[in-house]
Amino acid sequence: EDESEEEPKLKYERLSNGVTEILQKDAASCMTVHEKFLALGTHYGKVYLLDVQGNITQKFDVSPVKINQISLDESGEHMGVCSEDGKVQVFGLYSAEEFHETFDCPIKIVAVHPHFVRSHFKQFVTGGKKLLLYERGWMNRWKPSVLHEGEGNIRNVKWRGHLIAWANNMGVKILDMISKQRITNVPRDDISLRPDMYPCSLCWKDNLTLIIGWGNSVKICSVKERHASEMRDLPNRYVEIVFQFDTEFYISGLAPLCDQLVILSYVKEISEKTEVECCARPRLDIVQPLPESCEEISSDALTVRGFQENECRDYHLEYSEGESLFYIISPRDVVEALMAAEISQKTIKKHKILDIGLAYINHLVEKGDYDLAARKCQKILGKNTDLWEFEVYKFKEIGQLKAISRYLPRRDPVLKPLIYEMVLHEFLESDYEGFATLIKEWPGDLYNNTIIVQAVVDHLKKDPQNRTLLQTLAELYTYDQRYGRALEIYLTLRHKDVFQLIHKHNLFSSIKDKIVLLMDFDSEKAVDMLLDNEDKISIDRVVEELENRPELQHVYLHKLFKRDHHKGQRYHEKQISLYAEYDRPNLLPFLRDSTHCPLEKALEICQQRNFVEETVYLLSRMGNSRSALKMIMEELQDVDKAIEFAKEQDDGELWEDLILYSIDKPPFITGLLNNIGTHVDPILLIHRIKEGMEIPNLRDSLVKILQDYNLQILLREGCKKILVADSLSLLKKMHRTQMKGVLVDEENICESCLSPILPSDAAKSFNVVVFHCRHMFHKECLPVSNTVSPVQFCNICSAKHRGPGSTILEMKK
Repeated sequence: EDESEEEPKLKYERLSNGVTEILQKDAASCMTVHEKFLALGTHYGKVYLLDVQGNITQKFDVSPVKINQISLDESGEHMGVCSEDGKVQVFGLYSAEEFHETFDCPIKIVAVHPHFVRSHFKQFVTGGKKLLLYERGWMNRWKPSVLHEGEGNIRNVKWRGHLIAWANNMGVKILDMISKQRITNVPRDDISLRPDMYPCSLCWKDNLTLIIGWGNSVKICSVKERHASEMRDLPNRYVEIVFQFDTEFYISGLAPLCDQLVILSYVKEISEKTEVECCARPRLDIVQPLPESCEEISSDALTVRGFQENECRDYHLEYSEGESLFYIISPRDVVEALMAAEISQKTIKKHKILDIGLAYINHLVEKGDYDLAARKCQKILGKNTDLWEFEVYKFKEIGQLKAISRYLPRRDPVLKPLIYEMVLHEFLESDYEGFATLIKEWPGDLYNNTIIVQAVVDHLKKDPQNRTLLQTLAELYTYDQRYGRALEIYLTLRHKDVFQLIHKHNLFSSIKDKIVLLMDFDSEKAVDMLLDNEDKISIDRVVEELENRPELQHVYLHKLFKRDHHKGQRYHEKQISLYAEYDRPNLLPFLRDSTHCPLEKALEICQQRNFVEETVYLLSRMGNSRSALKMIMEELQDVDKAIEFAKEQDDGELWEDLILYSIDKPPFITGLLNNIGTHVDPILLIHRIKEGMEIPNLRDSLVKILQDYNLQILLREGCKKILVADSLSLLKKMHRTQMKGVLVDEENICESCLSPILPSDAAKSFNVVVFHCRHMFHKECLPVSNTVSPVQFCNICSAKHRGPGSTILEMKK
């Protein structure tokens, strides 16, 4: 009797749809599995949330570099992420709760408490060079504490119940969070393997059973209670290794399967062509553990994309608890492995297994387990649209459309638009937040956008201020390319994305009559946007729109003036009043920098408002320095400012006015004595001081005047010495230069007759005069001196007023 061919234990299928798109541009680095969804991390720092069919439901830009690990709590509502650049983030997927930290080394692991959703379990661990526990305490502050350090980088961590297991370069440790005691240390077997190339794999089979795979060694450890009589100073728990065996290949990942193990192995083989060791296809084995060995149940070689370039650390094995469903993750592929017994068509006909599946769904519905029934629809109904639509209607009849909504296919296959519209209407009637979430997650082409928009508008008639509905309506309008209407809603809601929407869709023509709304929402961003796009919305239009809101008009014109002093020159007169009313500190800088504001108008406004400093500046700019000085003295009564003003103007009459005004005011005299020494002779002031007048600090002021005078004398003497020394040095240099010899040859010419200075006939006599300035003449070409002095001077230098050069050489023959 022929033996029937042994059936495969597992059936494999690539995770496609959104995963295919991701891995065309990026590479997978890690993944974690929840019963509701999958979370995939990539080498470019992205984290994607996927449904079980591989469709992208959400995307997070966490980091520009590789994501090392993702952790989820049991509820699937909180996620922890760490990356190669030292960033750690823990945040709520459906709440605003968030924690950020950046370390100075790559962070390889993160694990949130399994019950993180509960307020008294707000804990997570993270590890680079040391293992840190973060706990949220008083005032919602996160407090870190070191659990372990000093044994190299933390390579892996798994948190189950009250037990945390982690691996570093030396081995695996387990910490009991109740007693805060470490209860075991399982050393690494093969220390020759690099821990970064052959990382440790950890997984909890249950709350007390840890499975360790490292190199080619597997250990199954059981956490047990220590008997009271044995405790003494020991932890109340200990670990016993119940199974231990070696595998043929290096372990990349492992997972429990009832009482068996699923092991993902990294394989190397000798190439027949090159006889060089190379990477082979990875293997997925099911083994039965024995006390000191194992029995192989099945073994499959997997043809994953790019296996020839992958290393042991590039593969990961994840699994869905409670289901015989495993995921093999490699940089370019994610493969789903399912127990063949569930889907094999060799023993059960296709319609038979479908009937069983449908019966199972019905059974779950009857039990009231609607979420699990809906989740099973994905696996059982597959791409059968008719069955999908039938099940959706069945869920509608029992009022559980919400339960199946998250599992509806969104791409390959796509159901009729009516199905999606029916679900959206169900949410719209009872759950605005859920409705908004579906609109964000579902592609807009799944349903008739016009129908949904009208339904939302009808609901807004009953509740016109509902922010959730308004924001969702704006998103629907945006998808429908009705950007103007979306913009109105975003402005009403003061939504942060309003400026991004305007830029992205070039909506400047739509905001010309909404400038006040934009400015009220965020004046700084609005002004920057308006000034950056002057070609689309003119300055005149903006000023006109803001006419009834002068405070906003000022903000705009002030920013315009800061950018360019000349662009808004026609509004400078208006700006004087705006600065005076809303921004006096910037009025004086504006008056100083503007060359277009009318000074008379500015003076009138400043005098009406009694703006002394501004009035002083305007008076001095208009040439009325004496009135400006008088205002400083009478209004401000600030001698220092008066002195500074007089110094700036450098006018003797002003100093005279200042002295006259101050002569009967002792404090002013003190200020003048201390400051005018460099501009006015202090004697002029001292002679005018009335005899017997008490002047504060007079002695000190006189001493200072004398010291200043002595200092000036010393400075002048020092400058004189420097000038004399420099002059002498330059004179000596000039003398040395002029005493050097001068070459006279046939190429030189007489500066007077312009003929060669030397005769062509060497036998002929000649008489040549050469000056220090290097000009040369025939003796007979020089004019006869009218003076008695025999010294001759160069005609050319004398004519150019450069100081005549005297004779330095006379040549005769």
